[in-house]
Amino acid sequence: MQPIFEVRNLKRAFGGLAVTNDVSLSMAPGDRVALIGPNGAGKTTFVNLVTGNLKPDSGEVRIGGEVVTGIDAIGRVRRGLVRSFQVTRLFADMTPSEHVALAVLQRTGRAGRLFGNFLGMPDVMAEVADLLGKLGLRELMHRKVSEIAYGQQRLLEIAVALALKPRVLLLDEPAAGVPQSDTGRIEQALADLPADLAVLMIEHDMDLVFRFAKRVVVLAAGAIIFDGSPSDVTKDLRVREAYLGSYANASHAA
Repeated sequence: MQPIFEVRNLKRAFGGLAVTNDVSLSMAPGDRVALIGPNGAGKTTFVNLVTGNLKPDSGEVRIGGEVVTGIDAIGRVRRGLVRSFQVTRLFADMTPSEHVALAVLQRTGRAGRLFGNFLGMPDVMAEVADLLGKLGLRELMHRKVSEIAYGQQRLLEIAVALALKPRVLLLDEPAAGVPQSDTGRIEQALADLPADLAVLMIEHDMDLVFRFAKRVVVLAAGAIIFDGSPSDVTKDLRVREAYLGSYANASHAA
C-alpha cells in the first residue's frame, strides 16, 4: 500500500547537537502508531519538523507522495496533516460549536465570511452537530469552553481536528491532564477514529500506548531505535535501557 505519510532521513541540529538524527518513518492509511521515548529524545522537535513549524537541516516530508518539506504548516493542514497539542489551545470564551464550525469553514474555504453567520448554514451546523454528537459533546455545544470539564476540552480538540478532514492525525498526549475517571472517554474517541485515518500518537502512558497502538516507534537521542509491534518493544534491550526500564520488567513479570 502506498504510504500516506513519509519522513525520509530527517535531520535537525541546534548548536551542533543533533536533535533529530537521520529519522525515517512511513505510515499507511489506517495505521495506529505510538511514538514514545524519554524526555529530551526529540519527539517535540520531530513533530514540529513534520508539521512545518520548524525547518529541517536536511531530509524530506511527504504527504500522499507529495514532497511538502518546503510548504508551511497551513499548507500541510490543507493537504491532510493535522495535529493536536499536549496542552489545550482552545479559546475560553468560544463555544464547542464555534470551534468546530470555524474548522469546517476553514476547510471549505469560507473562513473569510462573517463568522457569526455559521448558525444559518445548514451544512455547517449538520457537520458540527454530527462531530460533537459522536464525541458526546452535543449537549455542551453552546456552552463556553471555560465552562466545560478539561476532559471534554480534550475531546473538543479531537472534534476540531476531525473537522479538518485529516488524512494523517498527530496526537500529542491526548489524555494529558485528564482525570483518570475521564480517560475512558478519550480512549473511546481514539477507538472510534475513522478506520482509514493514519494516526501517530505521542504518549507517555504506556498502558494507553499498548491499548491503542498496532505499532510502536521509539525515539532516543534524536534517533529511532525501535520500530515494531507492541509485543516486541518490551523485549528489545536498547528500548529497555533507554526508556521502558521498570515498566518492561513489571510487564515481563506479570
